[in-house]
Amino acid sequence: MPARLSLLLFSALPLFAASGSSFSLLGISPGKDASSLSVPMQIVLLLTLLTLLPAAVMSITPFLRIVVVLHFLRQALGTQSTPSNQVLIGLALFLTIVIMQPVVADMYHQGWEPMEAGRLTPAQAFDQGAKPLRVFLARYAREKDIRLFVEMAHAPAPHSPADLDLTVLMPAYILSELKTGFQIGAVLFLPFLLIDLVVASVTISVGMMQLPPVMISAPFKILLFVLVDGWNLVVGSLMKSFY
Repeated sequence: MPARLSLLLFSALPLFAASGSSFSLLGISPGKDASSLSVPMQIVLLLTLLTLLPAAVMSITPFLRIVVVLHFLRQALGTQSTPSNQVLIGLALFLTIVIMQPVVADMYHQGWEPMEAGRLTPAQAFDQGAKPLRVFLARYAREKDIRLFVEMAHAPAPHSPADLDLTVLMPAYILSELKTGFQIGAVLFLPFLLIDLVVASVTISVGMMQLPPVMISAPFKILLFVLVDGWNLVVGSLMKSFY
């Protein structure tokens, strides 16, 4: 199996089962050497993980924050469908790959490689491979959101971030990223909202009641965004927020 495919598919392991779960519950038996899965079961497992990969990319990676901010930016500019959804999603996806590359590489080296070499069982490989992802999620999940899901899961209070289970960290991270994305989007709206207010005041004062203010303010907003090199500022700030 190509290493690149293994690297991508292993990143979806945290969505497949709770930490420490055994793959024997799924009826998957070890191979002939009793240390690895048989080839047909590996194919079934990887195809299953492949179906869960889009959900993992969209929810437990920086893709969530980036795509929310880019959507707010397009709304603030008032350019309707420009850039298109495909362009925004593609930009968010490539930025996510850049940010998550070290995390996924650590997951691959700590979990998948030892399992392929026969040094770890699948359950042990899951535990080891999930550690870099757990550190990443705990870094950006708010304490308030973590406390909420710890209480909902009726889990004991953790002594350190390493004690947090992925079933708590994942939804807490999603809520935290949604709040962060909305906060950044609100800040992006302010300068463009100011332009809309000024243009609306001018058009009303000169009696241009039949001409929508948005038609006049849109060129000014686009011009302002281009003059300040807005794409570089927005993308650069988003990338720096994860480092």
